[in-house]
Order: sequence, then structure tokens, then C-alpha cells
Amino acid sequence: MTTVGTLPTTALGGGDIQVGTQGLGCMGMSEFYGPSDLTESRATLNRALELGVTLFDTADVYGSGRNEEFLGDFVRAERDRLVIATKFGIVRKADDPAYRGFDNSPAYLRSSVEGSLRRLGIDTIDLYYMHRKDPAVPIEDTVGAMAELVREGKVRALGLSEVTGAELRAAHAVHPIAAVQSEWSLFSRDVERTAVPVAAELGVTFVPYSPLGRGFLTGSFTGTTDANDFRSSMPRFTGENAARNAELLAPLRAIAETRGITLAQVALAWVHARAGVHDLAVVPIPGTRSRTRLAENVAAATIALTPDELATLEPIASQVSGTRYADMSFTSAGRE
Repeated sequence: MTTVGTLPTTALGGGDIQVGTQGLGCMGMSEFYGPSDLTESRATLNRALELGVTLFDTADVYGSGRNEEFLGDFVRAERDRLVIATKFGIVRKADDPAYRGFDNSPAYLRSSVEGSLRRLGIDTIDLYYMHRKDPAVPIEDTVGAMAELVREGKVRALGLSEVTGAELRAAHAVHPIAAVQSEWSLFSRDVERTAVPVAAELGVTFVPYSPLGRGFLTGSFTGTTDANDFRSSMPRFTGENAARNAELLAPLRAIAETRGITLAQVALAWVHARAGVHDLAVVPIPGTRSRTRLAENVAAATIALTPDELATLEPIASQVSGTRYADMSFTSAGRE
């Protein structure tokens, strides 16, 4: 396995917020992938800083606020060394764990940011995302309300998640957007249709979530029947789809064996290579609760795949069986 070196940095949206070129997705520390060891998770946060990771990603919906609360002590202790990103816009119900609604209204935004600031225990959120697009609210209205938070000093920079290129352009005309977060990996490349080109044109940093295909691209996923693992409801991870998708890992295995690296490092190196392909800043945020996996992931940021290796990996996304969500209507791909 390639070991970690110095993590390069980049400016979010070309502004004054500098981050390491790989961040850390913290969602799984509180929910979605089964039980977590909070002691190991905290140790992983500390180790991430030591390795040059400075962008830490959460949302008010993760653990219904518990993830922000968990991160709060860490964020306050290391406030001058890190960039904290959180999100609003997804609504859950305490009596229905599967329910997901969307609210981008200015009133809901206002209550959400105050809640996140309280749970994190800070005065200013570095990067604040609209988590999902509410079809009932024009994006110009949402971003206009978000811009007020910047003027008030509650937020430093604005981000959007799962938006189309047209939506990004409309939002950016209201207030500069520093980052767009969407799923982007060897298994998921729909963002390349419009969101990535517009982000490159406007100088917006792209933050790929699930760059390891929610663990599938690591080669470690062998199926799940755990009701607490939300992959059990995703088409790509079930039945014949999962079996067919597992066969697509063969090129990654071959490259990994030849290079003496892991499948995860091959997959992440491919994502990092998108920066040069599309001429934009790319800061993937793989999630992990393990210091060992963290070091493995960070090391991938400085692995350069050859043109032949990239060509070998190119066809994979077009062969994937199953959509990335059962309901794609709330994704950018579902609105294009």
C-alpha cells in the first residue's frame, strides 16, 4: 500500500478558504453504516488533521443532529486548523426513520443554521450547503437567503449539493458558490454531463461524496441485510445488480496488484485525476471511521494513474447495474 505523504491544498471556489485536496466525510460516524466506535472515530478525526485533511463534512440530518454534536468538541478544540462544512434542506421525521422531505424556504434555512451553530458550538460555519433542491422553492430565493447569512457573519462560503449545471449557474448569479457536492466516482459519473462543466467554467470547487461508491469500490462489500445499513435499500447493492457490479472491479484489482496499492487507492486516484481532466479543483470526501483506512485514502491523493490505466477504467461507469438511489428524483441526474 502506498503510504501517505504531504497533502496538497487548494482554495475553495478560488476564495480565501484553503483546504487539503482530500476531506473527510463524517456521516458514518453517527448513522447509516451500522454501529460506530466513537473513540476510534474521534481518533480518526485527530489523525486526519495530522495528515493534512482540513475539510470535515457533516449535515444537520446525519443522526438527526447527533453528528454535528459529536463533531462539536473536535471543531472547537481545533477551530483555527480546520474547515467545517455542514448542510440544510433535508427534513426527517422522528416517528418514520425512512422519511425524507425537502425544505429550502428562507424560514427553514434560518432555523436550520441556528440549530447547526448551536450543536457545533461555534459562531460561524465555514461552508454551508443546500443539501438537496426543494422543487417548491426557486434556487435563486434559497441562495439569496443563504447570502444573508454570509453578510451576517454566520457563514463564510456557500455550497450546493446535487444541482444541475443550470441550477448552479442560476445560483452563482445571485451569490458566488464556492463548492458543489455531488456523488462522483468510477461507478457514478452523471455529474459530468452539466454540473462539472459549469463548475469548471465558474471556478467552483467540486466536492465528490461517496468517491468509493459507498464502499463497493474498495472490494470489501459482500452484501448486507442489516436494516441499519442504508445500502440495503439501494439498487446497486442488492441482488443480481450487486453480483454484476462486483465483476466490474476486475480492472481495479489488476491495477492495484501491479502497482502494489489497494482498490480504494485506485478508485480515489481516479477521482483526483478528474481535476486535470476537467480543469477544476476537486476535493473528494471519502468517509471512514478508521485511522488505517484514513491513511490509505489520504495516500491516494498523490497517486498518479497512467493514461493506459485511466483508459482501462473509463468504461466502468457505463456498465454499472442499478441506479444510485431507488428514487433519483431528488438528484441532479433526476432533473436533467
